[in-house]
Amino acid sequence: MPAKVNRRQFGLAAAALSTAAAAPAAETVYTGALDGFESKVSLPAFDPVQWTIERHARAPLALTYKPGSKKATEAWQKKLRAKLLDLIGGFPKDKTPLQAVTLEVRDFPGYRREKFVIQTQPGMAQLGYLLTPLNAKGPLATMICVPGHGRGVDDVIGVDDKGRDRTDKAGYQHDFAIQVVEAGMAAVAVEPMAFGCRRDARTAKRGLGTSACQPVAGTALLLGETIIAWRSYDVVRTVDWIETRKELDASRVGLMGISGGGMTTSFAAALEPRIKAAMISGYLNTFKSSIVALSHCMDNYVPGILNWCENYDVASLIAPRPLYCESGERDPIFPIAATREAFGHVKQVYTALGVPDLAQLEVFDGEHLFHGGAGIPFLAKHLKA
Repeated sequence: MPAKVNRRQFGLAAAALSTAAAAPAAETVYTGALDGFESKVSLPAFDPVQWTIERHARAPLALTYKPGSKKATEAWQKKLRAKLLDLIGGFPKDKTPLQAVTLEVRDFPGYRREKFVIQTQPGMAQLGYLLTPLNAKGPLATMICVPGHGRGVDDVIGVDDKGRDRTDKAGYQHDFAIQVVEAGMAAVAVEPMAFGCRRDARTAKRGLGTSACQPVAGTALLLGETIIAWRSYDVVRTVDWIETRKELDASRVGLMGISGGGMTTSFAAALEPRIKAAMISGYLNTFKSSIVALSHCMDNYVPGILNWCENYDVASLIAPRPLYCESGERDPIFPIAATREAFGHVKQVYTALGVPDLAQLEVFDGEHLFHGGAGIPFLAKHLKA
């Protein structure tokens, strides 16, 4: 026998039905011109990123490394190094005078910091900081330190976003130039082109962390050059400056950087033989899984490079010099599986040259950040700091 419904219950039920009937249908979210036509087209054919990944699979990579003897490997390095320099746009034939100027010298607990400026190309200046351990006997093993995207060199020498000194090694780059000097080496931290004080006025107005890579890297491409070449040449000129400083040992110069600084480290160390050891943090990967598949800054691109080689081939040109690579297990822009794949290729070259232990990879529990736990001691060991 059905339950009796009183007048109040009946009224509430009727009101609910009335409200439901009056409620508008859920609005359909518009996603694009193909809504409703999915069955009539091939949606993957409209995905240009997937298409470029498939294009990568068919890329010639004509000079990618093929395992061979030590002699064949050295011949491959010589050939690819020349091609790589051509691909990035080359270096200037003549060197402009450095015109080095010291702006400031300050002492901190444990180290001295000198702020200086040099001319790297006609009309182009570079800011740098030299950090040396107090009371250390020179000439010192020296690491050139190149920051990644952020506020520029301030991010690696202990300066916060108010221009104040800090001691907590904040940010994803963790003031790694200070870590270097704490390990007994000298650190030459440089301001990359399009970062920090090396930006145009319009970009600078948008805040300390905004880079000028977009107009600068784009213009380089219009000129048939690349910002990779310009930044790598800054490293070349920094080595030239180190050779003028009696407290620094120009025969024991290393190069390190994270992210965009890791990119500069990879290319510059591949091309500049005076770099005796290198540390690539948060960059070694495959073009396929990172630069092709994900959105990156324009400064990562070299026209035509996939016709000749992959990312790991560039890093392999550093061999047989000591190379330490590190990456976070959860790095979202340089996927760790591809980092391991890339390092496997690099290791093949070091093995062919008879020095497999001089190439090391550390995967740490973290995201896209500088770690340095074993990398800095590795550099100190091999530069005999």
